[in-house]
Amino acid sequence: MSVHATAASLPVTPAGLPSAHWDEALLRRYDKSGPRYTSYPTALAFHEGFTADNVIQALEQSNASRRPLSLYVHVPFCRKICFYCACNKIATKNTALAEPYLSRLDREMVLTARHLDTSRPVKQLHWGGGTPTFLSLAQMGDLIDRLDARFGLSNAPDRDYAIEIDPREADVFTLRHLQSLGFNRLSLGVQDLDPRVQKAINRHQPRVLTETLMDEAHRLGFRSLNLDLIYGLPFQTEKSFAETLAQVIELSPARLSVFNYAHLPTRFKPQRRINVDDLPGADEKLSILRTTIEMLTAAGYVHIGMDHFAKPEDSLALAQANGTLQRNFQGYSSHAKCDLIGLGVSAISHIGDSYAQNPVDLASYENALDQGRLATVKGLRLSKDDLIRADVIERLMCDMRLDLAAISQRWQIDAADYFSLALEQLHPAEQDGLIIRQGDTLNATPMGRLLIRQLAMAFDACLPEQSGKRYSKMV
Repeated sequence: MSVHATAASLPVTPAGLPSAHWDEALLRRYDKSGPRYTSYPTALAFHEGFTADNVIQALEQSNASRRPLSLYVHVPFCRKICFYCACNKIATKNTALAEPYLSRLDREMVLTARHLDTSRPVKQLHWGGGTPTFLSLAQMGDLIDRLDARFGLSNAPDRDYAIEIDPREADVFTLRHLQSLGFNRLSLGVQDLDPRVQKAINRHQPRVLTETLMDEAHRLGFRSLNLDLIYGLPFQTEKSFAETLAQVIELSPARLSVFNYAHLPTRFKPQRRINVDDLPGADEKLSILRTTIEMLTAAGYVHIGMDHFAKPEDSLALAQANGTLQRNFQGYSSHAKCDLIGLGVSAISHIGDSYAQNPVDLASYENALDQGRLATVKGLRLSKDDLIRADVIERLMCDMRLDLAAISQRWQIDAADYFSLALEQLHPAEQDGLIIRQGDTLNATPMGRLLIRQLAMAFDACLPEQSGKRYSKMV
């Protein structure tokens, strides 16, 4: 029996999406473009009037809050470009080129820490890219030493220290080194295990590379492993992706991110190497999505929301169950609110009621730091209305439900009246069975969970000003 046939016959648990709930026509009708709401307002609302001086003010004001810290470090280097990639990256095989960048990162840390009470615990640390494991073992150790010297890293058991890994350029020695540096969570890029798909996206990665790393990570006791997959890539079919999923389920990662590929070759140059005729059509993509949800749910994974899945005992699923799940620029997070300090080119900070973003180009980032100032190019200070809407959108995206009475109490407003226009906009979705309203509570149905971004858009007051801006499709 083929993997595809097996997937079709798998039973689906109540947390999944049984056939009776799958409405392809409805998905098509609501499959519009929209924000992913890793922040509200989104980065499109950031403006150049928000400067480094505003960041300094936000840092100093945040000290009184005593909120824990979260550090994000962007490492933009990659040895080889994957054609699907939409990340901010620099292609090179010379690790020596990272040295000047590490020096600039340290300068940024010094300038930031000068205004920050660094006795606050660093509960979260995330290295993204690019490919953080582009760095040599010595460079990774040096970067951790610098972060510890400037901010004071934690060895608390409940810390969440994560790094994104390319299995093609990491080995068991890399993992042992990362463990010694304090990392306790790994995210491995896989995308697809089909050799034909891998060739089309310029990413040759046999299963054994991923499997070897996962085996070693489990042996070393890493707390949580995440695998990234992408659907909608060239030559993918429902059958081929089901075969990849079956292998991934055997590997048994604690978390899975299954992203929808957005083909935007005018914005991302590497995507021009992908032949649009090789991409699966809309019908095939929906079939892939349905099979993904069915297979992962049947395998015991909880569908957290959108493209995230986790085992019931994983901290992500536990946080959702107890209502403490959060959204940040890396997606869903299990930790309570932190002040996020973004370091590196293109990095975004979220400090108190302010967002701040660094330049996306390396030269501008370096020039600012060489002049002795923070590299902020744009940002935003949130109004009270922004903060209320951010709370509502985050709770809807994380809990898949909204308690208007709790919002009323938290913000001292009449939430039903305050959001009367948004609730009116949700009437069609309610009639279509995407959301169920019972008094002051709104609950997303199984189909509504797939379109949670669409439901959240009703509460977004910035969207009218962003008409014509290109967002990714819902599914």
